[in-house]
Amino acid sequence: MHLSIISTGLTLAALVALPGAADAASVRPNIIYIMADDQGFGDVAALNAESKIPTPHIDRIAHEGMIFSDGHTSSSVCTPTRYSVLTGRYHWRTHLQKGVLGGFSKPLISQGRLTVASLLKQHGYTTTCIGKWHLGWDWPLKTGGTANDGGDFSGGFKDGWMVDYTGEIKNGPCDLGFDSFFGISASLDMPPYVYVRDRTPTEPATVEKAFHRKGPAAAGFEAVDVLPTITKEAVRFINDNAKSDSPFFVYFPLNAPHTPIVPAGEWEGKSGINKYGDFTMQVDWTVGQVLKAIDDNGIADNTLIIFTTDNGCSPAANIPELEAAGHDQNYIYRGHKADIYEGGHRVPFVARWPGKVKAGTRTTQLVGQIDLLATAAEIVGAKVDKNGGEDSVSFLPVLLGNATEPIRTSIVSQSIGGQFAVRDGDWKLCLCPGSGGWSAPRPGQVDVSKNPAIQLFNLADDPGETKNLQAEHPDRVAKMKDLLHEIISNGRSTPGPKLKNDVAVIMIKPVPPPRAPKKK
Repeated sequence: MHLSIISTGLTLAALVALPGAADAASVRPNIIYIMADDQGFGDVAALNAESKIPTPHIDRIAHEGMIFSDGHTSSSVCTPTRYSVLTGRYHWRTHLQKGVLGGFSKPLISQGRLTVASLLKQHGYTTTCIGKWHLGWDWPLKTGGTANDGGDFSGGFKDGWMVDYTGEIKNGPCDLGFDSFFGISASLDMPPYVYVRDRTPTEPATVEKAFHRKGPAAAGFEAVDVLPTITKEAVRFINDNAKSDSPFFVYFPLNAPHTPIVPAGEWEGKSGINKYGDFTMQVDWTVGQVLKAIDDNGIADNTLIIFTTDNGCSPAANIPELEAAGHDQNYIYRGHKADIYEGGHRVPFVARWPGKVKAGTRTTQLVGQIDLLATAAEIVGAKVDKNGGEDSVSFLPVLLGNATEPIRTSIVSQSIGGQFAVRDGDWKLCLCPGSGGWSAPRPGQVDVSKNPAIQLFNLADDPGETKNLQAEHPDRVAKMKDLLHEIISNGRSTPGPKLKNDVAVIMIKPVPPPRAPKKK
């Protein structure tokens, strides 16, 4: 077995102004980045002509802007994706080698690391995060110190009642470049169930509630209210800052349509399919409210808005029920949330910037959400220092229609179990014998030891990943393994000096054996 072990280290980042950078904030666009939670490629009608779930507002962004048909997350689950979005660095360079954090986890983004928010703040932007954070922060304990669930949220944090819910949270959004924050600590099926404004819960946790997992909750907190509440906060922020002399950045990570799947009353039954369809329609309504605020304030021409999702559709959506209604949640792509297959990490990615991005355009350029940082830097005329955004590539030339060659030819993705995949043009190499996630063949549930240990697909000919070509192309397999090894060992995938990862990175993970059947 081929193992790649990388030494440990920490990084800091700084910015250098580029010559000729714009002086007036008015020429820099407002940037709004909306990221839905557990919504598949096929759940956007503009991307899937046979979709049975109407999404007119997301479609509007696509029709009035650009569709990226080959857009990817760095992971097929949420926490790692969020890290990569904000830092421009692959999440697997940190200690998070698989899975996600919990609601009481320690912060994943280290202090001093450059983020999209801190970059833009240094260049005159007012910055806010509204919605689901899920990157950890330091909850204060009544006895001193801070909480730590170690990412094991299966039963909630056992000492959740020891958290001082009137105390100040540290090392969260407001310490990472955001001027303000309103939202929740993690997924809505992970306690604690409280809203946080900036550094403090708006109401202390005094009761126990369960939106799947039991845990401390504020008496007035209900899961069904979260999406409407954060939508109002986003609209309020836009209204309050639309006429400011400073541009703004809104990072708007939604809680939906992730579990608990709880559409508001007026959306129940709207899709005619199931609650997931209803909740997805409500997500589209949220996008519509943001677009309305942009229109009402007359700032559309100076606002870049991006809609995307953190990974593919979850099985919790009841995929068989969706398919029975004729709806393919991940379009033509294999798999779903948690998987190494395309359905896990190829996601909706649409952008609108009137006057800059030509309406009704579509690009097949390979792009990652990890590229937001470099793109923001180029927009404001900044050069990212060698120790920051080490895996981020600007897609601004693609947006502006100026790209004459591919902005990137490779990108790395991971499954929930930490299994790697790497792209090289149209070729995709998966370093595992199964899905690496939750779809068949599912590691840990079935014996995949007789399957080829590596999977190679040509996405140009086989976007559904139905034919494993590894046996026919051993030279290409070797080439792509070397490519991934280089990306890992260099500590970066962009030009620059070698850097260190925070932990040792194992390139090819051991395959978990199938679980023994439960005794009756």
